[in-house]
Amino acid sequence: MDHEAVVEAALKSAEVTYEHPRPGAFLVRLPGQHKLATMTWLTVTDQALLVEAFFCRRPDENHTEFYRWLLNKNGSMYGVHFALDSMGDVHLVGRLPLSAVSAEEIDRLLGCVLTYADEWFDRALELGFASSIRREWDWRVKRGESLANLRAFAGIVERDRRENGPPATP
Repeated sequence: MDHEAVVEAALKSAEVTYEHPRPGAFLVRLPGQHKLATMTWLTVTDQALLVEAFFCRRPDENHTEFYRWLLNKNGSMYGVHFALDSMGDVHLVGRLPLSAVSAEEIDRLLGCVLTYADEWFDRALELGFASSIRREWDWRVKRGESLANLRAFAGIVERDRRENGPPATP
């Protein structure tokens, strides 16, 4: 079976944007609502189809709770799981035996990657980057910049203001 051809046919059928930069490797763009795009590698090797997608960078804070949340999620996931790279950045990774490679299974895996990355992205940012989000919010308010892509985190800012009062002004 030509596994590379199966992957390419599945991507065309799914009507997703992808590149084929080298033999056996496909870089797929999965558009989302919370995480604007999840770039996902599908790589055909001699033994398996590898799946890897960047989820978020290493958290700035609240490490214990952040990693506990990831590990709890891992137990209920299909086809991929959370893993860390050498820098501490978080990826979704999986391995599918070549005998299981089919258009249906590729569609299922990409659907899982998109669902996990998009639906859990905001919560991951709340857990690992709340201080950065508050600083960015305050900076944008001060400069009159748009808060459109931070609206999902309004609760963090409101909670902080209830607990600590408004930000200090220079």
